[in-house]
Amino acid sequence: MTNSRSAGNLIVETLANHGVERVYSVPGESFLDVLDGLYDSDITNVVCRQEGGVGFMALAEGRLTGLPGIALVTRGPGAANFFIAAHCAYQDATPLVCFIGLVPINDRRRESFQEFSIDSWFGSTVKRVLTVENADHAGDIVAEAMHVAVSGRPGPVVVGLPEDLLRDLTETPAASPRAVAAPAPSQVDLEELKARILKAEKPFLLAGGDAFFGETGKQLADWALANHVPVAGDWRNYDAVPNNHPAYIGWPGYGRRDSIVAALNEADLFIGIGAVRGDVMSEGYTAGFDAETVLVSMDAQLLQHAGRVDQFIAATPKNFVAALAGVGDVRGARTGDRVAELRASHERFTRVTEHEPMQTGVDLELVFEELEKQLGDERVVTYGAGNATIWGHRQLTHNVPNSLVGSRNGAMGLAVPAAVAAALVFPERRVVAVCGDGDFFMNGQEVATLVAQGARALFVVVDNSKFATIVEHQERWYPGRASGTDLVNPEFSAWVESFGGRGARLENNENIAETVADLLEFDGPALLHLVIDPATPSPSGVGF
Repeated sequence: MTNSRSAGNLIVETLANHGVERVYSVPGESFLDVLDGLYDSDITNVVCRQEGGVGFMALAEGRLTGLPGIALVTRGPGAANFFIAAHCAYQDATPLVCFIGLVPINDRRRESFQEFSIDSWFGSTVKRVLTVENADHAGDIVAEAMHVAVSGRPGPVVVGLPEDLLRDLTETPAASPRAVAAPAPSQVDLEELKARILKAEKPFLLAGGDAFFGETGKQLADWALANHVPVAGDWRNYDAVPNNHPAYIGWPGYGRRDSIVAALNEADLFIGIGAVRGDVMSEGYTAGFDAETVLVSMDAQLLQHAGRVDQFIAATPKNFVAALAGVGDVRGARTGDRVAELRASHERFTRVTEHEPMQTGVDLELVFEELEKQLGDERVVTYGAGNATIWGHRQLTHNVPNSLVGSRNGAMGLAVPAAVAAALVFPERRVVAVCGDGDFFMNGQEVATLVAQGARALFVVVDNSKFATIVEHQERWYPGRASGTDLVNPEFSAWVESFGGRGARLENNENIAETVADLLEFDGPALLHLVIDPATPSPSGVGF
C-alpha cells in the first residue's frame, strides 16, 4: 500500500522523525501545505507575532536542547524580519533550521509579489542554503538541513519551499536522522596535552559553546579543581560550568572584572573547550595572546579564533571531558592558591557592593540580589543586549546546564522571545528575561505568544528612558553630546496587565522582596518594571 501525500506533508513527517516537538511560525500563503501537514501532526505549532520573534524562539530552542530550533516564515518581508536571528545564530554557533516559503516556480526571476533571492540574501550568513526542487527529495532536504545545523560548528540552515511544489504528491518515505560525528581525543592528543599542562605555571581554561549538557560541566570543574586549573565561562556561556563550583572564576568579556583580564594576560597556557580566543573575551583582540594555546573544538576552521594555535583537538566537550580522567595527575609544581584567589575575587565581585546611592530610582544590585535568593537553581535566564543586563550577569548564577540564553553577538530583542521558548522547553523551571527598556520593545509583542501557549515567565525591564549602552559610547567619544538615544516609555506593568498578566513598578528600594515573591508566584506573564536614575552607571569591574 503506497503512502501518497504532498511534499509539504512529507516535510512535517520528516521533522517528526527527527524528534521535533514544536515549530515557531508566522503563517504565510507561501507554505500553506506545510501548515496543513501540521494540522494532523503531534508537533506543536507555536504561532508568533513577528518573524524576528520566530527566529529568536527557534534559536533559544536550539541553544537549550542542542537540537535545531525550527522556524517557519514566508517569503520576502517574512524572510527579512527573520534575518536577525540567522545572523545571531551564525555568529553564536547555535543550531537552527528555517523553512522559508518562496514564490511559485513559474514566477521566479520576474520580480513577482514578495520575490527575493534566498541564496543572495542568506548565502553569507548561514551554513547552507537549500531549496526543495522536487517533491520526492523534500524529506532528504529536511534531513540534510537538520544534519548540517548540528554538525561541526553548529549554526543556521535555511530551506526554500516553492509554494506550488509543496502541493505535489510523493510516495517517498520520510527520511531518518543522519548520524552526527562525535569525535574523541586520541591517546596522542592526551599525551601532548598532559605535557603542556604539567609544565604550565598559570593555565587558564575557558569553557563555551552550546554543547555542555548533563554532568559535563561539573565533571570538567571537578577535574580542574583537582589539578589546580581555574575555569572561566565564555561570555554569555556561564551555564557551561556550575557557578557555585570552587574552580569557577567568572567570565571574560563585557561586564567582567579586572582580575580575570589580568589572569588571562599572565596565563602561560590557554585551553579553550568549545571556546576560542575571540573578540569579546580578548578585550578587542588585546588580551591573552601570549599564552601557549590548545583548542578543543568540533570546528576545524576555528571560526572567530585569533592568534596562535599550538594544539588542536577535534572532540566534543562530553568526550573530551570523559577522556581527561585518563590523563592522571597534571598538577605539576602548581598549588591551589591561584585558583582559590581567583575564586575569592569572583565571589567579592558578585556580592552587593558599597556604593553611593543614586538620587532617585531603585538600586538594581538590591533587586538582583533578591532575584538570586528567590529563583532557585532550576531557572532559565534570558538576556537582551545592553548595559541593563550586566547586573544579571554579575549577580544571577547558573548551577545547572542549559539555563542561559543571550545573544553573544549583541543582537537586541532576544530576551522576550527566548523566554517564551524557554518556558515551553522547560515548563518546570522559573524563566526570567532580563532586558532594558530599549531591548524589551524590540520583540515585546511576543508576550502575547506566551499567553497563547498558557506558559509563564517573568520579564524584568530596567527603565532609564534611553539606549544607555550607546550613550556610554557617546560620552567616551563625544562628551556631553548624547544624540538619538532618548526613549519615551509606557507604564510597562499596566501594559502586561492588558494581557491578563501581573505587573509591578519599583521606583525605590521599598518592598523589593515582597514584590519579587508576588511576581514569581504568578502563573502567567509577570513584569517587574524597574525605574532607575538615568545617571546610574553600568557596573564596574575595576578593583576586583
